[in-house]
Amino acid sequence: QVQLVESGGGLVQAGGSLRLSCAASGSTRSVNAMGWYRQAPGGQRELVATIASGGTTNYADSVKSRFTISRDYSKNTVYLQMNSLKPEDAAVYYCDAELPPRPFSSVKRVYWGQGTQVTVSS
Repeated sequence: QVQLVESGGGLVQAGGSLRLSCAASGSTRSVNAMGWYRQAPGGQRELVATIASGGTTNYADSVKSRFTISRDYSKNTVYLQMNSLKPEDAAVYYCDAELPPRPFSSVKRVYWGQGTQVTVSS
């Protein structure tokens, strides 16, 4: 099992920056990819950025060139550096960790944190 705790959210003005952190604990050696997702009020949870165990990153088009995902393996922590924030970036940001299926199972295991609120004022 993996536990995830997000931190770093808050209130910023448009154009400002925030750095989110997600600390993982538990069976962290089994974690493959990690990522950040967000959910605005009344909306669905959407992908923001992911980083695979080999370091390959992927970003949503809406945040590409503004956000950067990184991973510190020694601290079992994934980060999301958010620059040039826009009001439409406001949401609850969730961290996830993906583990491979157990032997003889095809069900991928995904763990989620509780989320951290990001508010962007105009």
